[in-house]
Amino acid sequence: MIIPSVMIYSCKPLTETPTGIFNQATDIGDPDLKGLSVYNDDIGEYTLTGGGENIWGSNDEFHFLSKEQEGDFILRAHLRFIGDGVNDHRKAGIMIRSSLSNASAHVSAVVHGDGLTSLQYRPEAGADTREIKSNIYGAGIIQLERRGDSCFFSFARKGETFNTIALGGVDLAEKVKLGIFICSHESGEPETAVFDNLRLVIPSPENFTPYQDYIGSHIEIMDVRTGNRKIVHSSPLSLQAPNWTPDGNRLIYNSQGKLYSFGLDSSEVNEINTGFAVNNNNDHVLSFDGKLLGISDHTEHENNESLIYVLPAEGGEPERITDAGPSYLHGFSPDSEFMVYTAGRNNAKHLYIYKISRFGGEEIRLTDAPGLDDGSEYSPDGEYIYFNSSRTGTMQIWRMKPDGSQQEQLTFDKYNDWLPHVSPDGKWLAFISYESSVRSDDHPFYKQVYIRLIPAMGGEPVVIAWLYGGQGSMNVNSWSPDGNYIAFVSNTVIEE
Repeated sequence: MIIPSVMIYSCKPLTETPTGIFNQATDIGDPDLKGLSVYNDDIGEYTLTGGGENIWGSNDEFHFLSKEQEGDFILRAHLRFIGDGVNDHRKAGIMIRSSLSNASAHVSAVVHGDGLTSLQYRPEAGADTREIKSNIYGAGIIQLERRGDSCFFSFARKGETFNTIALGGVDLAEKVKLGIFICSHESGEPETAVFDNLRLVIPSPENFTPYQDYIGSHIEIMDVRTGNRKIVHSSPLSLQAPNWTPDGNRLIYNSQGKLYSFGLDSSEVNEINTGFAVNNNNDHVLSFDGKLLGISDHTEHENNESLIYVLPAEGGEPERITDAGPSYLHGFSPDSEFMVYTAGRNNAKHLYIYKISRFGGEEIRLTDAPGLDDGSEYSPDGEYIYFNSSRTGTMQIWRMKPDGSQQEQLTFDKYNDWLPHVSPDGKWLAFISYESSVRSDDHPFYKQVYIRLIPAMGGEPVVIAWLYGGQGSMNVNSWSPDGNYIAFVSNTVIEE
C-alpha cells in the first residue's frame, strides 16, 4: 500500500474568541476555498462555512473545527444546513481523526445535503474511505461516541429516539482530533452548517460504584418550544434535581446531602439552612405557593432510612411528617395540605404511593399493585396525581384521582419512563426515559437518556432532549413558572 505523505496545514483562527469547547480551525487538504468557523457564546452556536472536494477515497478536503481528546467520550449536537445548497452530497457532521493529515484514519458521523445519514470511516492512514448507510433520512440530532476501540454513531430526527450504527476495531490514535466539519463537495462553492446544543461528555469510568462515586454536573435550562439549551451552572461535584422557585428567579438543587439556591441572574450560590437534616435525598419539593420546602432526609433514622420533613422555603428547622421509613417525598397538593410520597412499610417487597396530611393523622396508601410505584405529583388543579409504575413489566407513566381511584396508564412503549412532571398549566408531562436495557425498577446515574413530553391526558411521547444523565437529572418538578422552560442536570467528568 502506498501511503501519501502527511500534509498538515496551519490552523485558521476563530473569528471570535473560542469560548466553546474547540480551539483549532483547520482547512484539511488545502481546499481552494478557505473555511471559516464562528462561535456565538450567547446562544452556544457554531457556524462553519467551507468548501472542499470531498471526504472520500484516500484523501480529504474540508473545513474542520476541533480539539485534542483522549479516552472515551461522547460528542452530540443538533445540526442544520443553511440554504438549499449546490451539491446534494454536501456533508457536515462530527469527526474523530487521528491527525490533521488529509489521509488520516477517521470515523465520521455524516449528514448529507440530500438527507442521507451515514457513518464514514478510513480504517488506517491512506486507505479508502468506507461507509455504512442508515435508513433514516433527515437526521437533525447526531452523536458520535468512542468507547475503547469501538465507535457508535447515534442519530435521530427531531422528536424521535436514537438509532445507532456500531463500528468495532477502529485503529485511531489514543489522542485524537475531535470536532465538527463542513464539506461542500464543490471546490469553488462554499456551504454553511450550524451546530447547536453541542455537548462533549466524558462518561463515568467502568469501575464506577453507584451512590459512592460521582462525576461532574451541568445545570441546564431548555426552551421547551425550540429545544435550545443553555448551561447556567457547572461543577465537578454531583449536582442533582433542580427545581424552579415560583418567582422564576432561582433554582434549588441538591449536592452532597445539602440544598442550595442558585440565582439565575446573579449566578450566586447559597446554602439553604435545613437544620439537622444534612443527608437530603434528591427529591426536595416546593409547595405550589413557594412558601414550604419538603425534604426527604435520613439523618435521624436509626437504620439510615429516609423520612419526610417540611420547613420554610427560605430555610429553617425541619418538622417531621412521617414516622416510618423509608419515605421518599415527591409532591405537595395545590393547597399544601397533603404530601405524596413513595414508601416501603413492614419490610414489604414492593414500594407503594402514600399521602399524608401535613397537619397530622395517619398516612393513606393510594396504590397496591405489585412492583414499584414512584414519582407521585399532583396536577395544579388538584384533580390528578401522576406517577410511574412498573406493574406492567416496564416502568410507565400513570395517573389516578387523589383518593387512589381511576388508575390509568398513559405511556405504553418499550422505554422505562420515570418521574412525570406536570407543566404549570396542567397540559403537559415531562419525564425521563431509559432504554429497555435498564431494569424497569431502577433509575441509575450516568446513562444515555431522553427527556420526553406528552399531553397530560396521554398521547405519543416526543423527545425534547437527548442527554447523559438519569438519576438526579430531573427528579423533581423543574418547569419554569411560565411553562416555557425546564431545568435539568446533565453529567460529564469535570476536572477540579
